[in-house]
Amino acid sequence: MEIKNVVVAGGGVLGSQIAYQAAYCGFSVTIWLRSEGSIKRCTPKLDGLVKSYEEAIKLMDTDEGKTPANWCRGIADYEGFNAEECLKKSKEARSSIKLELDLAKAVKDADIVIESMAEDANQKIEFYKKMAPLLPEKTIVVTNSSTLLPSKFAKVTGRPDKYLSLHFANSIWKNNTAEVMAQKLTDMKNFDVVMKFANDIRMIALPVKKEKSGYLLNSMLVPFLFAGMDLYVNGISDPESIDKAWVLGTGAPKGPFQILDTVGLTTAHNIVKMYVKIPSFLAPYNFKGMDKMLSKYIAEGKLGKSSGEGFYKYN
Repeated sequence: MEIKNVVVAGGGVLGSQIAYQAAYCGFSVTIWLRSEGSIKRCTPKLDGLVKSYEEAIKLMDTDEGKTPANWCRGIADYEGFNAEECLKKSKEARSSIKLELDLAKAVKDADIVIESMAEDANQKIEFYKKMAPLLPEKTIVVTNSSTLLPSKFAKVTGRPDKYLSLHFANSIWKNNTAEVMAQKLTDMKNFDVVMKFANDIRMIALPVKKEKSGYLLNSMLVPFLFAGMDLYVNGISDPESIDKAWVLGTGAPKGPFQILDTVGLTTAHNIVKMYVKIPSFLAPYNFKGMDKMLSKYIAEGKLGKSSGEGFYKYN
């Protein structure tokens, strides 16, 4: 099976990036959104990606940009790089992406649906049940869930043999990895199709051989973010100092709170809520404190970089 028509369900931070990257690589892309309000929130994200790609491409066209730290593998290979062609592809990508509120219209000819909604199991189940009778027989469905296992949703999709996980890292034009994880009912022919699709949108496809919450990246990243937030909510130090301890002590580009602002505090909160009910004597971190802290930030509209403010302020 050859994938041509891509539907992304959800226009959040990663949903908009996945859609933009697929369009940049020449695929026909539709983003399905729940409401007019969702369109208003998604549109500036897509417009912001035009700027992000443009800045990245212009940097790549300099000596400084040709270093491993600055080269964006999701945009172009080092050999044969042509800045003008890449800028043209980026502009065409933005203009080609379709936004659709009608789910039936969005998926009517979909080769693949990439579900990129909030980390809320009930919302995902509701979405899959609504979408199942609308899908063409050919359609493969994947989830970009960060922590929830695909086996939890396989049967409600109505096509468990065509359902698996495809998880992306943030800033996918630069951090171009895609973790591909099957569940026990996945037909491995479809696993291979998704691996190829990931490579076709300039990702480095990473097979996950056993179902694991958090896959590869988040199995390492989430405990790191928990540790940073735990230091803050327990009054040990402030976000800026905690970030500096990590960045200056390890040479890493970002600390935990800078990463949280990039990922988005809503996503972080949804993950934290999964651990709140753990008895305090068993919990390795102060999840209740994190829940309260993130709830306060979100109530104040401080959602991270996407809203202009999270733990830090952004222009």
